[in-house]
Amino acid sequence: MNDYVEVRLDLEPFPGTDATDLLAGMLGDIGYESFVPDESGLTAYVAAADYDEDALRETLGDFPFDCVVKRESKTVEGRDWNEEWERNYFKPIVVGDRCVIHSSFHTDVPRAQYDIVIDPKMAFGTGHHSTTSLILGRLLDLDLDGRGVIDMGTGTGILAILAAMRGASPVTGIEIDEFAYTNAVENVALNGHAEIRLINGDASALADVPVADVFIANINRNVITGDIDRYAGRLRSGGTMLLSGFYVEDIPVVAEAAARVGLEQVSYTEHERWACLQLRKS
Repeated sequence: MNDYVEVRLDLEPFPGTDATDLLAGMLGDIGYESFVPDESGLTAYVAAADYDEDALRETLGDFPFDCVVKRESKTVEGRDWNEEWERNYFKPIVVGDRCVIHSSFHTDVPRAQYDIVIDPKMAFGTGHHSTTSLILGRLLDLDLDGRGVIDMGTGTGILAILAAMRGASPVTGIEIDEFAYTNAVENVALNGHAEIRLINGDASALADVPVADVFIANINRNVITGDIDRYAGRLRSGGTMLLSGFYVEDIPVVAEAAARVGLEQVSYTEHERWACLQLRKS
């Protein structure tokens, strides 16, 4: 099992949830995978092999909120992450009154039209974070029947799974992290959608993927703006792109990068300052 470093960050005085959301986004930029916010700060996890003390110190030095960040870190040996999530974090969630997300160990699960089983381990994407739930909501509203979907940075595979459940075909999920990719493979099998193609790679893997009608990327602003030209290249004319992983105030930056490659803004939704931007390829 993979070992992780658990970093505990206490913010004094506590500035509020906006601060922990921003801190999670900044840590995500340097490789941190999972985050558990609470009323006094944030606990974050990064693969032990990716832990970089200098990068963490620099990131915390750039944190813009007026507070003191106290931190402690420890190595967490590989364990049964399903048990860990069940005991501490992951509870069933219903999105849009139509989609329920739960794990295989849950017994009291609400009924919904779309029932998704996710055993998250340490991969991002249980539906609880605003970015994931915002895209889930958009996928519930789109006509996906017979339409090709690409899910860039698929994480647990949750977005690709819902797309397949709603009739999308073909569906491709791409994930750069090997451990998250393995978790996505497991979750796709749990939900009985072997037709979903999963690729362990970065944006360069898009060269071998057919153009899609819907392109999803729930990553972060810097990765999205850096790879937006590759994303646009795998979206057919008139197709829809759904982007999240950034804040409402980042929309102008993302939209400007998108416009340069022929993507026009259609609309956006938001929750707790997190944004989901819908674009159309002209």
